[in-house]
Amino acid sequence: MSDKSDILCIGSVLWDIIGRAPIHMRAGNDVPGRITRIPGGVALNIAMTMGRFGLRPAILTAIGRDEEGDELLAACTRHRLDTSYVYRSDDLPTDRYMAIEGANGLIAAIADAHSLEAAGAKILAPLSDGRLGTAENPYSGPIALDGNLTEALLADIAQGPLFAAADLRIAPASPGKALRLLPLLPLKNATLYVNLEEAGLLCQQKFTTSPDAAKALIGRGARRVIVTHGADPASEATPDHLITQEPRAVLVTRVTGAGDTFMAAHIAAEEADATPKDALRFALDAAAEYVAGGSETA
Repeated sequence: MSDKSDILCIGSVLWDIIGRAPIHMRAGNDVPGRITRIPGGVALNIAMTMGRFGLRPAILTAIGRDEEGDELLAACTRHRLDTSYVYRSDDLPTDRYMAIEGANGLIAAIADAHSLEAAGAKILAPLSDGRLGTAENPYSGPIALDGNLTEALLADIAQGPLFAAADLRIAPASPGKALRLLPLLPLKNATLYVNLEEAGLLCQQKFTTSPDAAKALIGRGARRVIVTHGADPASEATPDHLITQEPRAVLVTRVTGAGDTFMAAHIAAEEADATPKDALRFALDAAAEYVAGGSETA
């Protein structure tokens, strides 16, 4: 690892285009609101949040050599992220994400991460060419990995040697991509961060509480899982213990990026040697502050 960074964030780094309205919405509504464009993507949201908590992240991703890519890379640099390992493509555009949010939460979203998917294993080159590690001497620090990578590449990661020594933290990115993580589920060095819907997809059943979902994932071979459920209690489970805590009640003003904030805060707390109970509490409080409108990541 370079002297600039102490954790790798691998996955989507893109522009978030978010439309927010202060009223309850349903499909087909046309209402006044605000539209913003901010740096986003699961890997970048996690990296920027970790930076706020004193960690020094490096990002592995694909960013186009277009004007939007130059702007995005400059934004990463302003947040003091290590971008020296970013793969920049001459023929792929910079990815984007678009979401509509109302007072009742996320209404709809589209993630255009086609360039990240097309770049494929090229973004992982630093882990094999000696800059961060090799197959014989793999990287041994913490890695936050998101499910925006292709199913084939995630399967290769699960079977190959490059991530075998890492403290691997994994997020699906969205319910629509949760099943991509199945090959990673039984890895002994992995911690999986999912919401209740994603847990249900991975287990092929519906859950009503996070403890039930967490125990079911452990039953399917996971080493360690953390399951969130919005404003309802979240749970951490391993084969040896189960911890459940309730989030603070707050007025929700935004939802996009809340799960990424939770995951980053949880990792940061554990890097500071917090107990499992304290780390879960810290992450829940950070996510509550975020959805209430504080602690901007961008």
